[in-house]
Order: sequence, then structure tokens, then C-alpha cells
Amino acid sequence: MPQMMPLSWLMLFSMFSITLIVFSAMNYYTTTPTMSVSGKKSIPAKTLNWKW
Repeated sequence: MPQMMPLSWLMLFSMFSITLIVFSAMNYYTTTPTMSVSGKKSIPAKTLNWKW
């Protein structure tokens, strides 16, 4: 029945969207950030001496 085809596409799109959102949320919340133990690293300040 051609009248039911948009419902099928809507179901396919919604399943894909839900799967993408769930996978992204799981990927975001399962990673643990690693903190560097070395502490603060000082960035060397570079002075520019203009010759004019």
C-alpha cells in the first residue's frame, strides 16, 4: 500500500535519530577525562625588540 510508505520512512528516520542520540550520549558519558599530574606548565614569554 503506497499510503503507508511515509509512515515507514518516518519510523526509519526516528529509529536512526534515537540510535544516534543514544550512541552519542553513551560515548560522551563513558569517557573519563585524564588530568595531567605535572601541574602548571609555564609558557615562556617572548619579548619582541623592534629595531626601528
